[in-house]
Amino acid sequence: QVRLVESGGGLVQAGGSLRLSCAASGSIFSINDMAWHRQAPGKQRELVARVTISGSTNYADSVKGRFTISRDNAKNTVYLQMNSLKPEDTAVYYCFIRQSRTLNTYWGQGTQVTVSS
Repeated sequence: QVRLVESGGGLVQAGGSLRLSCAASGSIFSINDMAWHRQAPGKQRELVARVTISGSTNYADSVKGRFTISRDNAKNTVYLQMNSLKPEDTAVYYCFIRQSRTLNTYWGQGTQVTVSS
């Protein structure tokens, strides 16, 4: 059983910052990919940022230069530092992990981020 617990969402004004955290617990042996996705009302879920076990990262074009993903392998935790937030960043943000050995994937419950103009 794997559990993902997200925190750090909330309401912020445009131009502000938030930091999301996602801690994985349970039957975790090794995590390959860790990522953040988001889903805005009426839109499909989209990848925001991903970091591999080796530290390689990739970002959606819309967040490049503003968001930074990082991970702490010792704590099985992934972070998303979001700066210069825009109203269009408003969405539910979901944590995602893929285990290395089993390739099983898991999602967090989601955390709301609302950016006011």
